[in-house]
Amino acid sequence: MSYKEAKEKYAAYGVDAEAAMERLQAVPISLHCWQGDDVRGFDTDPSKPLTGGIQTTGSYPGRARTPGELMADIDQVLRLIPGTPKLNLHASYAVFNEENGGWVDRDKLEPKHFKPWVDFCRARGLGCDFNPTFFSHPKCDPLTLASPSEETRRFWVDHGRACIRISQYLAQELGDSCTMNIWTGDGFKDIPADRMGPRLRYRQSIDEILSEPYDFRLVKPCVESKVFGIGVEAYTVGSAEFALSYAAMNKERCIPLLDNGHYHPTEVVSDKIPALLAFFPEIALHVTRPIRWDSDHVVLFDDETREIAREIVRCGGLDGRVHIALDYFDASINRLSAWVTGYRNTQKALLFALLQPNGAWKELQDQGRFTELMVAQEEIKTLPFGDVWEEYCRRCGKPADGQWMGQVQAYEQAVLEERI
Repeated sequence: MSYKEAKEKYAAYGVDAEAAMERLQAVPISLHCWQGDDVRGFDTDPSKPLTGGIQTTGSYPGRARTPGELMADIDQVLRLIPGTPKLNLHASYAVFNEENGGWVDRDKLEPKHFKPWVDFCRARGLGCDFNPTFFSHPKCDPLTLASPSEETRRFWVDHGRACIRISQYLAQELGDSCTMNIWTGDGFKDIPADRMGPRLRYRQSIDEILSEPYDFRLVKPCVESKVFGIGVEAYTVGSAEFALSYAAMNKERCIPLLDNGHYHPTEVVSDKIPALLAFFPEIALHVTRPIRWDSDHVVLFDDETREIAREIVRCGGLDGRVHIALDYFDASINRLSAWVTGYRNTQKALLFALLQPNGAWKELQDQGRFTELMVAQEEIKTLPFGDVWEEYCRRCGKPADGQWMGQVQAYEQAVLEERI
């Protein structure tokens, strides 16, 4: 079927395919740099294991080992994804060189250590989001911002404050807001004797981080929760209740972040999006794919990804209210294919949501016509969505499905295999 025919089929349902594609093309989605090197970063010994609740599985050849290799891989990915990507960095991806004085520890990071990334983003028209890195470091004791050691806590607070300054720098230099996410793996493996103390220290630490001056229009600090993690099975300091309460009590200086892998398997983030948007002007979102827990599998075009996208669209999230980022990492397959697949599937889900007569369906719901609503929502699934997606890719100057994998394989043979 041609795009013209597909467009007419959608029009019969009251859907404007042209408007849907135009709207999607302007939606920023943040591309996470850490898929390219298995969350290693460049500021610690790469021979040592990841710690602080972070773990990757697999050893597919071709992991990026230097900033130059990672930037080259991201460039290849950018050739294959449509839309308006941003870049998402962790503080551990600082670039140290003779020009900026060489290595410093995380509490001493400065904007100059991210100038190469600013140059990279500016040359490609990308905005940039940012994350303090509260893991994989000798000063995880194993707690960071919640540590009872004032020396340890001070180190990590200073790191967070440095990241506020770096986020402000990124936003000002690139002319785009910077979402800065605060997440730690702080918690305990077994039943703690004191649940309150760590949370009071965590709250104080975030207060101190956010006391660093910043323009809230440019820097969007987020607080992210998690239900449990590796080595923190019994108790997580930054639980859902903690993070949401903190954001609610500090709406003038931070926003909540939802990661759809950070909740109990029976919970769905798609239902949480409208609940939070009823109270918060803005929220942030990490899109991933959990299998039984926060496994961070590559995002698929599956039911929950589509449902998340539908709620973003229906709730006006594309008008700057929902800051969308990807957060997964798979070292068992070609890393570029993981990047491209997850990004394209997130875009597909948003386009699928935009190609639905949400206004008409809302009327059916409000009128109690639930039989008609169910039938309508099911029948639209078989409309020629693929033809609209292919047209969207063509207009963005990117390869359609079935056309990009060969480029990834060629890059693997020419570049990645040389890194072995």
